[in-house]
Parts: sequence; structure tokens; C-alpha cells
Amino acid sequence: MIVGIDLGTTNSAIARWGDGGPELIPNSLGEFLTPSAVSLTDNGDVLVGRAALDRQPVHPDRTATAFKRLIGTQKPIQLGRSSFTAEEVSALVLKSLKADAERHCGEEVTSAVITVPAYFSDRQRKATRRAGELAGLKVERLVNEPTAAALAFGIAEREDRDPFLVFDLGGGTFDVSIVEIFDGVIEVRASAGDNRLGGEDFNEVIAGIAKERLRLPLNPAQDKLREQIRAAAERTRRALSEAETATFELVWRDTLLSTEITAEEFEAAAAPLLDRLREPVLRAMRDSKLYADAMSEIVLVGGATRMPIVRKAVTRMFARFPNASVHPDHAIALGAGVQAGLRERKADLAEIRLTDVCPFSLGVEVAEHDASGTLHRGLFQPIIERNTVLPASRVHCFSTVHPQQNRIVFNIYQGEARTVAANIRLGSVEIAVPPRAAGEITVDCRFTYDVSGLLEVDVTVPETGEKRVAVINEGEGLDRAEAEERRAALAALKIHPRDQAANQALIARAERCFESFVGERRARAGRLLAHFQGVLATQDPRAIAEAMAMVTEQLDAIEGERYL
Repeated sequence: MIVGIDLGTTNSAIARWGDGGPELIPNSLGEFLTPSAVSLTDNGDVLVGRAALDRQPVHPDRTATAFKRLIGTQKPIQLGRSSFTAEEVSALVLKSLKADAERHCGEEVTSAVITVPAYFSDRQRKATRRAGELAGLKVERLVNEPTAAALAFGIAEREDRDPFLVFDLGGGTFDVSIVEIFDGVIEVRASAGDNRLGGEDFNEVIAGIAKERLRLPLNPAQDKLREQIRAAAERTRRALSEAETATFELVWRDTLLSTEITAEEFEAAAAPLLDRLREPVLRAMRDSKLYADAMSEIVLVGGATRMPIVRKAVTRMFARFPNASVHPDHAIALGAGVQAGLRERKADLAEIRLTDVCPFSLGVEVAEHDASGTLHRGLFQPIIERNTVLPASRVHCFSTVHPQQNRIVFNIYQGEARTVAANIRLGSVEIAVPPRAAGEITVDCRFTYDVSGLLEVDVTVPETGEKRVAVINEGEGLDRAEAEERRAALAALKIHPRDQAANQALIARAERCFESFVGERRARAGRLLAHFQGVLATQDPRAIAEAMAMVTEQLDAIEGERYL
């Protein structure tokens, strides 16, 4: 059985494709949400979920929460005398969910689709995949969380929808995706996010107000006091979602400490966090080339969107009320359940297709001369830009920078910064080149990337035919047969758009029009030809399709002008 899992910062959930729709699977307590908490007892037993979370105020040194924020890092998580990585602790949560599903469904769970924040880096995605494998799961696919939410939203009615925006604010991360649904295709147009913004940060705002008023230590050394402040802040934040005033209270050293906090005070103190919600939204709209008024819906997902101050901020941002019809805590798991059904090729999902985008730009390290001739090293040259629809294949031509240079090393990076030092290094490819004058030898570097995180880098020297291939695989656990199958699927993408038959035919037609006419019609044909060739150079399938339709229509008009 394949399941879908929402591995959340605060809570996790598991679902499967049932009788005509996704179904959440309850845990051993009959609850659909399992707290993402792990605790180690004095005798070495591991507790996961509600039992672990309840121990945190009393045994903070033996309990871990919010460890999703550390996944992909080497920062240790200490549980008593034992030290774990974030993926090892995450694996314990995944293993517990797997056991819940097997008990409830009476079937063995062999594989899973696991959701991740859209803005997770390659390193964080690899760590999530490793966590699944440590839990005994074959990870079929990692799905971006807002994409999963869009699946849950789109599958409910299965009708075409103009672009809508999924606003996903969870316990630890914030994601935005712009999605369109047409003819059974759920297409993600763009994604953006902030991996360090979520409900936990709003808890810190409440804690900050209380610390100042109650004269609590700003950075309490005692683990128990720190956890009691955090738990009290979360209770207060949740209460402010239902009322205009809430009481922050805790007992410390046999003394009850309490203070009233109003929604207005909370909103004022949280203003910097609310401001941070805006930039990912703008980035996603810029990348998709869609304005706010083009969004048919603003769909709220994630438990932190229950906060009135967040809903007010979204309403102000878009000048309309958001859609809160999707269950904020269940939507991502339900979407993962839909994706699990797609992986199992369920008959009632036969007409559904999902496309996703590359969350970060992928490129190589380059050196460039400035106007004065000074060579600057360590610069980033994107090859596949962020929010390119996947799967995708792009090629870029590079040349040597030194006289008699006899090799080129392509260091491969993921990120958006101009300098590679601020991006994430993924690997490298080295190839020999004939020693010539600087700039005389060119090398083609092609990136081919799929939705599962398989990046294939082909480097070719046209002059010698020398070729090198490197495969950078997000799914390190793939066996050879699966890797070869996916590489074969990618091979079909490695035809430059300018070499595709339909595009070549349109170029030939424009050239014929240029030759056949004079005056304004010839000039128009020339402009259309130059425009289409320029769009082909972008290697963007959507832009090419739109340009093809426009150029065809214009050529029809040119050839349709009659004089007889």
C-alpha cells in the first residue's frame, strides 16, 4: 500500500486514496493529527506524538519538537544522553505513522509520498527522503506542500479553475504556490516561500510580550522554564484566534505568573512577521507573470492561518476575503493521499495529471570579465531558472576564459544568489578541452531535471565530441533499475526546442513569407521570425506555445491579404 504523509513542524498526518477520494488515517488515539514530538523515557523507551508532547514541559531535556526546521543540517538533537540527527528523529515519527496505518487498514505499508515545503533545498529534500527510508518506507516521491494542498482543493470538484493562490502558513514554514486547473491537469505555475517563518515564530512574539511584562529571563537557562514559556505562548496564541483577549499564564517555583494580552497588542508586536508574508507572494506572482486580480481564489492552508491577524493581513494584501473552505490541518495530508493514489494508478484518477515546478534555480559557477577587463570568479549562472515547469531540459553555451586552457570544471549549484558562496553546491563535472586562445573553445552544458529530484548534467565539447555526464540524485536510495528508467524518461527532453519539427516548420514558413513579400509585409514577417527565434532561445515550453499561436495567427494574416 502506498500512503501520503504530511510530515509537519507541529503536527503530522497520514492518508491514502480510498473509495473515490483521499482518506485520513487515524492514529492509535483515534486522532487524525499526530504531534511531531519525540521523547525518550528514563528506561530508553521512545514515545512519539501526544505522549511525547505532554512530557515536554516536565522533561524538556528528553523531548524534541519543531525538529523539521533542523532537517538537512548537522545540528544534533539531544534526548537525554543520546544524540540524534533531525532526519533520525523524523524517521521515528514516520515509523509511528506507518504503524498506525498498518493497524487501521490491515495492510502492509511499503511506500509513501511525503510532503515538503516548496522552498526546501536539495539538502533538506535528501534528508527528508533519508528519514523515510530509515522508517522502512520506499519514498515514491516528495511533493511540495502547497502543491499537495492544491491537489486536495482541485480534486474535490474536478472542474477547470482559473489560477488560484495557495497560501500555506504552517508551524515552521511558509509557502505560496500559484496553481491552475484545466482538462484534468493540475499545473503549478510558481512557488515561493520562507523556511524560517511559521506559527512557532508567532509563539515567540507572544513569549516576548510576556517575558517583558512578567520580568522573566529573556533567554532562560533552565530548559523547563523555556519550555513552559513556549507552551504557554502557544496556548495564548491559539486562544487569541477565538477571542480578543487571552491570558498568558504559567507556574514557576510555586508561583502563578499571568498577564492579559490583547489581539491588538499581538498584531502590533507581530507586524515584522506579517510584513514577511508579502515578499514570497510577490515573488510567486512575478515569476508566474500574473497579477493579484488574476487570482480566482486565495486558498488558506496550514494551522497558523487560523490566526485572525494572518487572515486580516491576507485580506488587506489582496483586497478580498480568502477562501478558508479547506481544512487547514488536513489539506496537505489529503493532497498527499491523492498523490499516493496517482502513484498506485487508481482508475478513478486516470484523467488527473499533476505538474510541478523547480523551486530553486540550478546552475554553474562561472568567471566573467567586467568592463575594465578584470576577471571575477565565483559567480552563479542559472541554467534552469526557478519555477520552470518540470520535467525540464535546458542548455547553455560557455567558453574558456584563459589562453591555452585545457580543462573546464563545472561546479553545480542550487540557489538564487549572484555569488556561488551563498548558494548550495550539488556536485561538479570536469571535461578536457583543446588548448586554444581564450574564448575560442565553447562547451555546451545541459541540465535535465525531473519532479523526483533527478538532475542529469551533460557537458559536451562540440569541436572534439568529448562528453561527460553526471547524475545528481535527490533520491539517493533509488536502485539502478529505477534510476535508469527515470534517466530514459529524461532523455526524451534533450531536444532543443529550435530543433523540434513543429518549430522548424514555423521558422521555415516565416522565412518563406519574408522572401515572398516586400515592404511592410516583409518587415512584419522579419519581426515575427526574430521574435519566435528569441522565444525559442528561452526554452520555455509555455512561452513557446503562446508565441507559436501568435506567430501562426500573424502569418495567416500576412498571407491572407489579397489583391485579386
